[in-house]
Amino acid sequence: METATHRIEVQAPAQACYDWWRPLTRLPEIFSDVESVEALTEDGSRTRWKVAGPAGKTLEWEARITEDAAPHRIAWTTVDAADPDVSNGGVVVFEDKGDGRTGLEVSLEYAPPGGKVGAAVASLLADPQRKVERACTEFKRVIETR
Repeated sequence: METATHRIEVQAPAQACYDWWRPLTRLPEIFSDVESVEALTEDGSRTRWKVAGPAGKTLEWEARITEDAAPHRIAWTTVDAADPDVSNGGVVVFEDKGDGRTGLEVSLEYAPPGGKVGAAVASLLADPQRKVERACTEFKRVIETR
């Protein structure tokens, strides 16, 4: 697995940041390639992701939350039954800095693509570091204007 990670500080309490991230369904607001994240279970621990691919194709997979330690950490990964060409996961860590500030670290892990949808996944993973940085910046804008 390869990793793209970015850290940023936001002017919002850790609990508010965690609450925004926890459903995962808001991720399309900050990740431009993510079309939707739909909760499949009542507690939101299992989700279906739809992500824009090249030539108008949409890739889909299911993920499950693997760690949920409010308000400090959320982690998720693709489910075992997912297409092996779409193997990925993420971790978000929220560090309470005091005075209503939170240090946020976002890490996305992904397996380099191969197989029948490898070209589409490769396009999605183009410059993942920049995509994570852009998502963190967008999250900062969203959470600080609420």
